[in-house]
Amino acid sequence: MLPLQPCRLAALLLLLAPAYLGAAANGVDGGRFVYNGFAGANLTLDGAASVTPNGLLMLTNGSLQMKGHAFHPSPLPFRDPAARNATAARSFSTSFVFAIYGQYADLSSNGLAFFVAADRAVLSAALPGRFLGLLNDTANGNRSAHVFAVELDTIFNAEFGDINSNHVGVDVNSLRSVDATGAGYYDDATGEFRNLSLISRKPMQVWVDYDGAARQVTVAMAPLGVARPKKPLMQTAVDLSDVVRGTAYVGFTSATAVLFSRHFVLGWSFALDGPAPPLNLAALPALPRAWPKPRSKVLEIVLPIASATLVLAVGVAAYSLAQRRLRYAELHEDWEVPFGPHRFCYKDLFHATKGFADRQLLGVGGFGSVYKGVLRKSGMEIAVKKVSHESRQGMREFVAEVVSMGRLRHRNLVQLLGYCRRKGELLLVYDYMPNGSLDKYLHGRIKGALDWPHRLHIIRGVASGLLYLHEDWEQIVIHRDVKASNVLLDGEMNGRLGDFGLARLYDHGVDAQTTHVVGTMGYLAPELGHTGKATPATDVFAFGAFLLEVTCGRRPIEQDEENNRTVLANWVAEHWHKGSIIDAVDTLMPIQFNPEEVSLVLKLGLLCSHPLPNARPTMRQVMQYLDGDMPLPDLSETYISFAMLEQMYKREFEFNQNVMPCSISMTSVGAISDLSGGR
Repeated sequence: MLPLQPCRLAALLLLLAPAYLGAAANGVDGGRFVYNGFAGANLTLDGAASVTPNGLLMLTNGSLQMKGHAFHPSPLPFRDPAARNATAARSFSTSFVFAIYGQYADLSSNGLAFFVAADRAVLSAALPGRFLGLLNDTANGNRSAHVFAVELDTIFNAEFGDINSNHVGVDVNSLRSVDATGAGYYDDATGEFRNLSLISRKPMQVWVDYDGAARQVTVAMAPLGVARPKKPLMQTAVDLSDVVRGTAYVGFTSATAVLFSRHFVLGWSFALDGPAPPLNLAALPALPRAWPKPRSKVLEIVLPIASATLVLAVGVAAYSLAQRRLRYAELHEDWEVPFGPHRFCYKDLFHATKGFADRQLLGVGGFGSVYKGVLRKSGMEIAVKKVSHESRQGMREFVAEVVSMGRLRHRNLVQLLGYCRRKGELLLVYDYMPNGSLDKYLHGRIKGALDWPHRLHIIRGVASGLLYLHEDWEQIVIHRDVKASNVLLDGEMNGRLGDFGLARLYDHGVDAQTTHVVGTMGYLAPELGHTGKATPATDVFAFGAFLLEVTCGRRPIEQDEENNRTVLANWVAEHWHKGSIIDAVDTLMPIQFNPEEVSLVLKLGLLCSHPLPNARPTMRQVMQYLDGDMPLPDLSETYISFAMLEQMYKREFEFNQNVMPCSISMTSVGAISDLSGGR
């Protein structure tokens, strides 16, 4: 091999130098290293120990009942097989700078210690509190612990024979020190002993030397910046041969008990068989501020004023919060838990309707007031109906039915989204229908605006919705209030049956139960006054009145100024008897209409309005008639008795006026009777 040229040899040495220095810093070079701050240091940390961004080694962070360890990552060889006395522990020297931040100037939690430990398992099993995170009850005083430490203790613990709460001690396998003395140093100039407070939050430097031949430990300390005192703080005979029998870990430990404290190490150097490298004090990281700045005179004046202002503000805020909670207070009961997904928050409905402002009001009737709203989170438009419910009787069943009907899904039904309950008030939440109710197109401010194709489309839609309620859903739903004012028009003018506040539902194959008669005069089937049972046939009767109302543009019962009543079904039947049924069509409706379709709808309205429930068609048959899938039965002159119709409405009127004035409305808006027997 050719010899290397001088320039190449120099370059190779430069390349190898950083690797050698890094190895030395990691303790590979005979266990010698120095850390002037710990940013990027190769240390093993556990417990609460960490390195701050500016390079401080923080053993504890102020948490209570915590311990923290930091040690050189690899064990060091404390026995030298080549030495004359291979059984003796090697000499070592270490120096470090520390600071303890206690909660109070004169009272602290536990201190910290430099340690040499043969096994990391002892540290893992250590307890915080009185053991400094070094030992536990079992290991303390046990020779098998193989631990040596120099403690900087800030707690007086009588069971360990502590001399005071501010001392330095040399420990071997126990927290009962082999030797201890008060923390401080001897002034080189005067020889006078000067006390140091370990919890002063001021940095202090410690030097620890072990002479393996003399089997002696020397400890010195001084404030940071003061040279190592010539006279040591303590010099104690200690034989570490039984403590370290091979390799051992070196590092620091600390712990907290019931008082706040933080333990910092700013720098550390160590060496085996020689003096530890000196620390570069100028390169050490800065400690946090020791104590808060003194309070200024201005602050002493301003603080009481600010405190009084704060108390006043808190009082105002508490009052406002109480008022706010009262405003948004809801009524919750345990049985409502399963209905949670269907329940709306009153606060959301309050904001959606702008506080139920008058300008959001869509309508008022016997069953409640309806407001338009927009949910803030989703932007969804809704209609909110407010209903009084002073009595809690039947509320559980009512809410259960509301939730059940919330599962109805049909294009011709207004979706019932959910509910909310307050004291004395129930709120039902529906999809918002932008074009309002059909009633206003038949009798309201835009009367007569609908042409016949639109009216027939709406009729078909309502019939389809009723068929779904009666036969196609999992239960039978009786609407009990089918009428023009309860048919709403969506953005595309599709008719949707809404307002399920009076609806009843029961299982298929089960007879309807007797209940209070509720609804609107002119739409009530005559058998309701005798049986009190709402059935699909009673809905069909109301639908018949609805057919005549939509086609003729007149209410089922009209009363003139002289209190003369005109029954629409009777009036249409007279036109049919005379052969002029087409003349019953709404005079305000545009003239472009199909006479056959109009005649079919009017006759179907009379058929559905038959006094006998068994003579009325089902909603499935109604759909077949409307779709042309089945011809309408012939209506003979004797099929409908005009006298029977007139007498039926007369009895109905007298019965409702004298017997049930609270259950039936004489207007186009239904009224609620109670919550237990029907809505």
